[in-house]
Amino acid sequence: MNSKQTILDRELFAEALRHMGEEDLLYLNRMVIERLNLLAQVKSTVQLAQFTEGDRVEFTTNQGVIKRGTIVRLNKKTASLRTDDGQDWKVSPSLLRKASDRT
Repeated sequence: MNSKQTILDRELFAEALRHMGEEDLLYLNRMVIERLNLLAQVKSTVQLAQFTEGDRVEFTTNQGVIKRGTIVRLNKKTASLRTDDGQDWKVSPSLLRKASDRT
C-alpha cells in the first residue's frame, strides 16, 4: 500500500465515521481497544523474551533511583525480581535492561 492510498483510505474512513451512529461507534471503540490491547501484549511478550530467570537486570524507579537485581520469574506482562537490597518488584519489561558489571 503506497502513501497516497493510505491517505485516501484514512479520508474514506474518517468520512464513514462521521456517518456512524452511537451503537456502531461503541462497537468500533470496543474493536479498537481489543486491537490495542493485543498489540501491547505482543510488544510485552517480545520484550520479555529478551530475559530469562536468573538474569541480572537493572531499572530506574519513579524517584530516579537505579535498582539492580535478579529475575526470579517471568509473568505474562511483567518480570518479578528480587533487588540486591532484598526487595521484591514486578517490573514492566520495557523498563528493564541487562545489568552492567559495575556495582
